Formats: sequence, structure tokens, C-alpha cells
Amino acid sequence: MLRVNRDDQITSGVGAFEHTEASRRGANFIRYGVVKEADYEKALIRVELQEGELLTDWIPWITLRAGGDRFWWAPEVGEVMLLLAPSGELANAVALPAAFSNDNQNGDRETVQRQTFDDGTVIEYDREANQYLIDTTASNGTVLVKAGTVTIQSSGDTTVQAGGSATIQATGAVTISGSSINLNP
Repeated sequence: MLRVNRDDQITSGVGAFEHTEASRRGANFIRYGVVKEADYEKALIRVELQEGELLTDWIPWITLRAGGDRFWWAPEVGEVMLLLAPSGELANAVALPAAFSNDNQNGDRETVQRQTFDDGTVIEYDREANQYLIDTTASNGTVLVKAGTVTIQSSGDTTVQAGGSATIQATGAVTISGSSINLNP
């Protein structure tokens, strides 16, 4: 076995190999990096550390659920991640998405939960206003609900507005009931 003599002068103050290895592992427990590559079929990414000086092997990212109930929201190339490496071994790391920067923050107060998609679509709940919003106007998108049965219940007034035509189709009967029904008022 090859043995290299080390002293404080050669190893920047750390005398033995074991101390150098412990220092390296300690520095790798938690690190920031940027997604460099992604394999979405295998749910793995490679993360670049130290501005290109180091690239991890293929590692998984952490998600909200991954059992019988599953949540999928894949990190994108260029997204900032936090690496968690048990025992300081980057080969065993998992990536924790994601960290906000000045360029990508997505809210302005603590009462809002918001998802903003790259095409401009927004899904938001504001607990201060008690309002749930699905806004696809920026993307000219569509909201599609598929279910065996759909029931809409409102304890107050309900308004349906269409900028163009509105169509109701049914293979069975259509029932409209109310204290009064006004057609073309």
C-alpha cells in the first residue's frame, strides 16, 4: 500500500489523512448546487457544484410523497438545489428542491400559497381573501375537470361568465330549478 507522509505544511493545517477525509466529508453534508442534467424517466438528476468544478453522479430528488400516493414535480435544468449527503458522501446524496433567489420568488405575503408555471398559469389560494384561483388567461389555457360525478355547491350567489359561447350538453335530462328562472332578461 502506498503511504504518503503528510504534515501540517502539506495539508494546510490538517496533519493526517484521516483528518483530511473527515474534513472533506463534513464539508459535503449539506451543499448547494445547480441541476446540470435530468433523466425524467428514471427520476434522477446530476447536480453541478462549485461552478462547474464538480458534477455529482445521478441522484434522486426529494418529493412530497413517493409511496401509494405520489407527487411529481420534477426539478428543471438550471434550478438551485440543496444536496443532503449522509456521511458526507456525494454518491449517496439526495437533492432537495429548491431555493428562491431574487429572480424567481413567487409570493409577497405569508397568507398566499401560489404555483406559477412558466407559461404564466397561476394556481393560488389566499387565506386572507378566502379565495382559490386558477388563472390560465396569460397562457390562454384550458381548465378541464374529469370525474364520475361533479357537484358544485355554493352557500352564496354563483355566477358563470363566458366571454364567448356557453354550451351545456347532456345525454340525459337537463333540470334547471330556482325560485324564478329568467331567460334573456
